[in-house]
Amino acid sequence: MSKKLLLEIVTPDRKVLSQDVDYVGAPGALGEFGVLPNHIPFLSALGIGNLYYKDEGKIHYVFVSGGFAEVSPEKVTVLAEAAEKATDIDLERARKAQERAQQRLQRAQEKIDHARAQAALRRALARMSCRNSGEKAGTC
Repeated sequence: MSKKLLLEIVTPDRKVLSQDVDYVGAPGALGEFGVLPNHIPFLSALGIGNLYYKDEGKIHYVFVSGGFAEVSPEKVTVLAEAAEKATDIDLERARKAQERAQQRLQRAQEKIDHARAQAALRRALARMSCRNSGEKAGTC
């Protein structure tokens, strides 16, 4: 049996996941990074996007928005502002959030409003992408 890596994903509200996995790929603030067991320790800020992990040959997706990932040789701990498993994402809710963000972008007059609307749009699009990726992988 090959060595596993413990993946824990936590938000301020709840523990989203705690599972032994074979591989983790995450959306770092400066680009995606991948982790296998016995990886060198490091800390990375996270961007908005799809974290994925492999377990027993299957790929599973989790939407993450901001936060940090701490990597050690045996464990990856993700402290995210928001996180949802692909199977838990409500596509209709994400589409409505996308529409609201696009409407706000059209009428945003201040830089702050524009930046907030862009971030909301990126989150909505990433959620839909995560859900769609999960469906394609057969994990939804």
